Amino acid sequence: MIPASPLTMTSGPGRDMPPLKTPGAASQTPLISDEPTIELVVRARGGDRLAVEALLERCLPSLKRWAHGRLPMAARGALDTGDLVQETVLHVLRRLDSFEPRHVGAMQAYLRQSVINRIRDEVRRVVRQPTPVELTEEPPSDHTSPLEGAIKSEAYERYRDALVELSARDREMIVARVEAQWSVQEIAQRFGMRTSDAARMAVSRALRRLAARLTPKSQA
Repeated sequence: MIPASPLTMTSGPGRDMPPLKTPGAASQTPLISDEPTIELVVRARGGDRLAVEALLERCLPSLKRWAHGRLPMAARGALDTGDLVQETVLHVLRRLDSFEPRHVGAMQAYLRQSVINRIRDEVRRVVRQPTPVELTEEPPSDHTSPLEGAIKSEAYERYRDALVELSARDREMIVARVEAQWSVQEIAQRFGMRTSDAARMAVSRALRRLAARLTPKSQA
């Protein structure tokens, strides 16, 4: 269930969080939370540990996969991509007062930029006389559909109002795919589906149901 929570985020004093438990390997269980990421950010900024763990759960898998292909060859072997990503995400989550989400995909974009900045810092540190390098792209395991792209750019309040009308299962699928940007392989593993095609179909159905609620009745 998605509880009511404030949509306006006001800055507050920084808080030192205790060490956080990082979610382990994917298991065939529901997500810690099916709330929109922005709702979790609001709660995390208020010191809610469960919200922080839920953000870690949804952000780490796709960020690790995404970052691996962007680490320059000169730095590979000197860096552990997974540790780098995890440290970066924890750093960001402890300093959420500076984050102001404006659309559905804002959190993941913010984290990706933070990881890129950290990779660049590490490359400068481990390579004494580095030659200019571009952070390489790793071919995605599956492509973002036009519908997913449209939903990511949707105004947050309209998205949230539409999302709350869906079943918990549909919300989890949409949060995992659109907000956390998990691959269909990761979704299949997490939700106990036998194949990636089954996960793709389940996600597509959930996205279509969400899109139908985002479409003004006059256009339906």
